[in-house]
Amino acid sequence: MWSPLKKELIDLSFIFLGISLAFLGINGFLLPNGFIDGGVTGLSMLVSKLWNVDLATVIFLINSPFVFIASRRMGLVFSLKSALTIAGFATMLHFLHFPLVTEDKILSAIFGGIALGSGIGFAFRGAAVLDGTEVVALLLSKRFGIRVGDVILSFNVVLFSVAAVVLGLESALYSVLTYLSASKAIDFVVYGFELLGMNIVAENSKKIRDAINENLGLSVTIFNGERGFTKKKQDILFCVCGAIDANKVKELATRIDPNAFITMHKIKETYGGGLQRQYISIK
Repeated sequence: MWSPLKKELIDLSFIFLGISLAFLGINGFLLPNGFIDGGVTGLSMLVSKLWNVDLATVIFLINSPFVFIASRRMGLVFSLKSALTIAGFATMLHFLHFPLVTEDKILSAIFGGIALGSGIGFAFRGAAVLDGTEVVALLLSKRFGIRVGDVILSFNVVLFSVAAVVLGLESALYSVLTYLSASKAIDFVVYGFELLGMNIVAENSKKIRDAINENLGLSVTIFNGERGFTKKKQDILFCVCGAIDANKVKELATRIDPNAFITMHKIKETYGGGLQRQYISIK
Protein backbone atom coordinates (compact mmCIF):
# COMPACT_ATOMS: atom_id res chain seq x y z
CA MET A 1 0.00 0.00 0.00
CA TRP A 2 1.09 3.56 -0.58
CA SER A 3 2.68 5.39 2.34
CA PRO A 4 1.06 8.74 3.23
CA LEU A 5 4.08 10.65 1.88
CA LYS A 6 4.13 8.74 -1.40
CA LYS A 7 0.40 9.25 -1.84
CA GLU A 8 0.73 13.00 -1.24
CA LEU A 9 3.58 13.24 -3.76
CA ILE A 10 1.50 11.38 -6.34
CA ASP A 11 -1.46 13.67 -5.63
CA LEU A 12 0.73 16.76 -6.04
CA SER A 13 2.08 15.40 -9.33
CA PHE A 14 -1.47 14.91 -10.62
CA ILE A 15 -2.42 18.41 -9.47
CA PHE A 16 0.58 20.04 -11.16
CA LEU A 17 -0.13 18.14 -14.38
CA GLY A 18 -3.77 19.17 -14.14
CA ILE A 19 -2.95 22.85 -13.69
CA SER A 20 -0.54 22.77 -16.63
CA LEU A 21 -3.01 21.10 -19.00
CA ALA A 22 -5.85 23.42 -17.99
CA PHE A 23 -3.54 26.41 -18.59
CA LEU A 24 -2.65 25.04 -22.03
CA GLY A 25 -6.31 24.53 -22.91
CA ILE A 26 -7.37 28.04 -21.94
CA ASN A 27 -4.37 30.07 -23.12
CA GLY A 28 -3.37 28.00 -26.13
CA PHE A 29 -6.82 27.28 -27.59
CA LEU A 30 -9.89 28.84 -25.98
CA LEU A 31 -9.14 32.46 -25.02
CA PRO A 32 -7.58 33.51 -28.35
CA ASN A 33 -10.65 32.19 -30.18
CA GLY A 34 -13.22 33.63 -27.79
CA PHE A 35 -14.59 30.27 -26.62
CA ILE A 36 -15.65 29.31 -23.10
CA ASP A 37 -16.10 26.04 -21.24
CA GLY A 38 -19.00 25.01 -19.04
CA GLY A 39 -19.12 25.23 -15.26
CA VAL A 40 -17.49 27.82 -13.04
CA THR A 41 -14.49 28.05 -15.38
CA GLY A 42 -16.78 28.98 -18.26
CA LEU A 43 -18.68 31.46 -16.08
CA SER A 44 -15.36 33.06 -15.08
CA MET A 45 -14.30 33.34 -18.73
CA LEU A 46 -17.63 34.95 -19.63
CA VAL A 47 -17.46 37.43 -16.74
CA SER A 48 -13.84 38.27 -17.62
CA LYS A 49 -14.78 38.95 -21.23
CA LEU A 50 -17.88 40.99 -20.39
CA TRP A 51 -16.27 43.32 -17.85
CA ASN A 52 -12.68 43.14 -19.10
CA VAL A 53 -11.43 41.81 -15.77
CA ASP A 54 -8.32 39.66 -15.32
CA LEU A 55 -9.41 36.02 -15.80
CA ALA A 56 -7.11 34.71 -13.07
CA THR A 57 -8.69 37.04 -10.52
CA VAL A 58 -12.22 36.09 -11.55
CA ILE A 59 -11.48 32.35 -11.40
CA PHE A 60 -10.01 32.69 -7.92
CA LEU A 61 -12.83 34.88 -6.57
CA ILE A 62 -15.71 32.84 -7.99
CA ASN A 63 -14.25 29.52 -6.85
CA SER A 64 -13.31 30.70 -3.35
CA PRO A 65 -16.83 30.53 -1.81
CA PHE A 66 -17.28 26.98 -3.09
CA VAL A 67 -14.00 25.89 -1.50
CA PHE A 68 -15.03 27.53 1.78
CA ILE A 69 -18.38 25.71 1.74
CA ALA A 70 -16.62 22.47 0.92
CA SER A 71 -14.33 22.83 3.95
CA ARG A 72 -17.30 22.15 6.25
CA ARG A 73 -18.72 19.24 4.27
CA MET A 74 -15.81 17.57 2.50
CA GLY A 75 -12.92 17.94 4.90
CA LEU A 76 -10.18 20.47 5.55
CA VAL A 77 -7.48 18.59 3.61
CA PHE A 78 -9.59 18.48 0.45
CA SER A 79 -10.41 22.17 0.79
CA LEU A 80 -6.80 23.21 1.33
CA LYS A 81 -5.66 21.17 -1.66
CA SER A 82 -8.40 22.69 -3.80
CA ALA A 83 -7.60 26.23 -2.64
CA LEU A 84 -3.91 25.77 -3.46
CA THR A 85 -4.79 24.17 -6.80
CA ILE A 86 -7.07 27.03 -7.82
CA ALA A 87 -4.54 29.60 -6.58
CA GLY A 88 -1.78 27.89 -8.56
CA PHE A 89 -3.95 27.79 -11.66
CA ALA A 90 -4.85 31.47 -11.30
CA THR A 91 -1.20 32.41 -10.76
CA MET A 92 -0.13 30.55 -13.89
CA LEU A 93 -2.86 32.23 -15.93
CA HIS A 94 -1.85 35.67 -14.65
CA PHE A 95 1.92 35.49 -15.08
CA LEU A 96 2.52 33.06 -17.93
CA HIS A 97 1.60 33.20 -21.60
CA PHE A 98 1.21 30.40 -24.12
CA PRO A 99 1.13 31.14 -27.86
CA LEU A 100 -1.93 30.34 -29.97
CA VAL A 101 -1.69 26.72 -31.07
CA THR A 102 -4.06 26.88 -34.05
CA GLU A 103 -6.46 29.34 -35.64
CA ASP A 104 -8.79 26.55 -36.77
CA LYS A 105 -11.93 27.02 -34.67
CA ILE A 106 -13.05 23.40 -34.65
CA LEU A 107 -9.59 22.15 -33.64
CA SER A 108 -9.40 24.85 -30.96
CA ALA A 109 -12.81 23.94 -29.54
CA ILE A 110 -12.09 20.21 -29.47
CA PHE A 111 -8.48 20.18 -28.30
CA GLY A 112 -8.94 23.13 -25.98
CA GLY A 113 -11.74 21.17 -24.32
CA ILE A 114 -9.65 18.01 -24.17
CA ALA A 115 -6.71 19.84 -22.56
CA LEU A 116 -8.90 21.70 -20.06
CA GLY A 117 -10.98 18.62 -19.24
CA SER A 118 -7.87 16.50 -18.78
CA GLY A 119 -6.50 19.13 -16.42
CA ILE A 120 -9.67 19.10 -14.33
CA GLY A 121 -9.60 15.29 -14.35
CA PHE A 122 -6.00 15.06 -13.17
CA ALA A 123 -6.76 17.54 -10.39
CA PHE A 124 -9.57 15.17 -9.33
CA ARG A 125 -7.11 12.30 -9.27
CA GLY A 126 -4.98 14.44 -6.97
CA ALA A 127 -8.00 14.83 -4.63
CA ALA A 128 -8.63 18.48 -5.48
CA VAL A 129 -10.80 20.54 -7.82
CA LEU A 130 -10.04 23.18 -10.42
CA ASP A 131 -13.70 23.98 -10.98
CA GLY A 132 -16.21 24.48 -8.17
CA THR A 133 -19.26 23.47 -10.21
CA GLU A 134 -19.24 19.87 -9.12
CA VAL A 135 -18.76 20.81 -5.48
CA VAL A 136 -21.98 22.81 -5.61
CA ALA A 137 -23.72 20.07 -7.61
CA LEU A 138 -22.73 17.42 -5.07
CA LEU A 139 -23.92 19.55 -2.16
CA LEU A 140 -27.27 20.33 -3.82
CA SER A 141 -27.66 16.68 -4.74
CA LYS A 142 -27.07 15.66 -1.13
CA ARG A 143 -29.41 18.31 0.27
CA PHE A 144 -32.33 18.18 -2.17
CA GLY A 145 -31.99 14.73 -3.72
CA ILE A 146 -31.32 16.15 -7.19
CA ARG A 147 -29.09 14.21 -9.57
CA VAL A 148 -25.60 15.68 -9.84
CA GLY A 149 -25.78 15.51 -13.64
CA ASP A 150 -29.08 17.41 -13.69
CA VAL A 151 -27.62 20.26 -11.61
CA ILE A 152 -24.59 20.57 -13.88
CA LEU A 153 -26.72 20.34 -17.04
CA SER A 154 -29.13 23.04 -15.83
CA PHE A 155 -26.25 25.36 -14.94
CA ASN A 156 -24.62 24.91 -18.33
CA VAL A 157 -27.85 25.36 -20.29
CA VAL A 158 -28.26 28.77 -18.65
CA LEU A 159 -24.57 29.60 -19.15
CA PHE A 160 -24.49 28.77 -22.85
CA SER A 161 -27.82 30.53 -23.43
CA VAL A 162 -26.33 33.71 -21.98
CA ALA A 163 -23.16 33.13 -24.03
CA ALA A 164 -25.25 32.92 -27.21
CA VAL A 165 -26.62 36.39 -26.49
CA VAL A 166 -23.35 37.94 -25.34
CA LEU A 167 -20.77 36.22 -27.57
CA GLY A 168 -22.96 35.36 -30.52
CA LEU A 169 -24.54 32.08 -31.54
CA GLU A 170 -21.50 30.77 -33.41
CA SER A 171 -19.11 31.24 -30.48
CA ALA A 172 -21.66 29.70 -28.13
CA LEU A 173 -21.98 26.62 -30.36
CA TYR A 174 -18.21 26.22 -30.49
CA SER A 175 -18.21 26.59 -26.71
CA VAL A 176 -20.74 23.76 -26.39
CA LEU A 177 -18.34 21.62 -28.45
CA THR A 178 -15.56 22.62 -26.05
CA TYR A 179 -17.69 21.60 -23.07
CA LEU A 180 -18.57 18.21 -24.58
CA SER A 181 -14.89 17.52 -25.32
CA ALA A 182 -13.89 18.58 -21.81
CA SER A 183 -16.59 16.42 -20.21
CA LYS A 184 -15.44 13.32 -22.10
CA ALA A 185 -11.81 14.06 -21.23
CA ILE A 186 -12.67 14.35 -17.52
CA ASP A 187 -14.47 11.01 -17.55
CA PHE A 188 -11.59 9.34 -19.38
CA VAL A 189 -8.90 10.68 -17.02
CA VAL A 190 -10.89 9.89 -13.87
CA TYR A 191 -12.47 6.59 -14.88
CA GLY A 192 -10.71 5.25 -17.97
CA PHE A 193 -12.58 4.00 -21.00
CA GLU A 194 -15.38 2.30 -19.07
CA LEU A 195 -16.92 1.63 -15.67
CA LEU A 196 -16.51 -1.82 -14.16
CA GLY A 197 -18.38 -3.61 -11.41
CA MET A 198 -16.11 -5.74 -9.20
CA ASN A 199 -17.13 -8.58 -6.88
CA ILE A 200 -14.55 -9.74 -4.34
CA VAL A 201 -14.91 -12.88 -2.24
CA ALA A 202 -12.17 -13.11 0.39
CA GLU A 203 -11.59 -14.11 4.00
CA ASN A 204 -10.20 -10.69 4.90
CA SER A 205 -13.11 -8.78 3.36
CA LYS A 206 -13.26 -5.98 5.93
CA LYS A 207 -9.53 -5.33 5.67
CA ILE A 208 -9.80 -5.23 1.88
CA ARG A 209 -12.77 -2.86 2.10
CA ASP A 210 -10.84 -0.49 4.38
CA ALA A 211 -7.81 -0.58 2.07
CA ILE A 212 -9.94 0.28 -0.97
CA ASN A 213 -11.64 3.13 0.93
CA GLU A 214 -8.42 4.60 2.28
CA ASN A 215 -6.08 4.13 -0.68
CA LEU A 216 -8.41 4.67 -3.63
CA GLY A 217 -11.31 6.65 -2.19
CA LEU A 218 -13.83 4.20 -3.63
CA SER A 219 -17.12 3.28 -1.99
CA VAL A 220 -17.58 -0.43 -1.28
CA THR A 221 -20.82 -2.29 -0.58
CA ILE A 222 -20.82 -5.48 1.52
CA PHE A 223 -23.34 -8.22 0.77
CA ASN A 224 -23.98 -11.10 3.16
CA GLY A 225 -23.48 -14.33 1.21
CA GLU A 226 -22.89 -18.02 1.68
CA ARG A 227 -20.33 -20.36 0.14
CA GLY A 228 -21.90 -22.96 -2.13
CA PHE A 229 -20.13 -26.10 -0.89
CA THR A 230 -19.23 -25.37 2.71
CA LYS A 231 -22.42 -23.35 3.47
CA LYS A 232 -20.16 -21.00 5.40
CA LYS A 233 -21.30 -17.39 5.77
CA GLN A 234 -19.24 -15.11 3.55
CA ASP A 235 -19.12 -11.35 3.01
CA ILE A 236 -19.01 -10.30 -0.65
CA LEU A 237 -17.55 -6.92 -1.57
CA PHE A 238 -18.89 -4.94 -4.51
CA CYS A 239 -17.63 -1.68 -5.95
CA VAL A 240 -17.95 0.28 -9.17
CA CYS A 241 -14.82 1.94 -10.52
CA GLY A 242 -13.09 3.00 -13.69
CA ALA A 243 -10.80 0.74 -15.66
CA ILE A 244 -7.83 2.70 -14.35
CA ASP A 245 -8.70 1.84 -10.74
CA ALA A 246 -9.77 -1.76 -11.42
CA ASN A 247 -6.19 -3.05 -11.51
CA LYS A 248 -5.40 -1.15 -8.31
CA VAL A 249 -8.39 -2.75 -6.58
CA LYS A 250 -7.27 -6.18 -7.77
CA GLU A 251 -3.71 -5.54 -6.59
CA LEU A 252 -4.87 -4.39 -3.15
CA ALA A 253 -7.22 -7.34 -2.70
CA THR A 254 -4.72 -10.02 -3.76
CA ARG A 255 -1.97 -8.45 -1.67
CA ILE A 256 -4.13 -8.74 1.44
CA ASP A 257 -5.61 -12.12 0.51
CA PRO A 258 -3.76 -14.06 -2.25
CA ASN A 259 -6.72 -16.47 -2.43
CA ALA A 260 -9.29 -13.74 -3.08
CA PHE A 261 -11.81 -14.55 -5.83
CA ILE A 262 -12.47 -11.51 -8.03
CA THR A 263 -14.88 -11.04 -10.91
CA MET A 264 -15.29 -7.96 -13.11
CA HIS A 265 -18.04 -6.94 -15.51
CA LYS A 266 -18.86 -3.86 -17.56
CA ILE A 267 -21.34 -1.33 -16.19
CA LYS A 268 -23.51 0.24 -18.87
CA GLU A 269 -25.03 2.98 -16.72
CA THR A 270 -25.28 4.12 -13.11
CA TYR A 271 -27.91 6.23 -11.36
CA GLY A 272 -27.71 7.99 -8.02
CA GLY A 273 -25.25 7.24 -5.25
CA GLY A 274 -21.85 8.84 -4.81
CA LEU A 275 -20.07 7.39 -7.83
CA GLN A 276 -19.60 10.54 -9.87
CA ARG A 277 -16.23 12.09 -9.15
CA GLN A 278 -15.51 9.46 -6.57
CA TYR A 279 -12.41 11.29 -5.39
CA ILE A 280 -14.68 13.74 -3.59
CA SER A 281 -16.54 12.43 -0.58
CA ILE A 282 -19.28 14.31 1.23
CA LYS A 283 -19.56 13.82 4.97
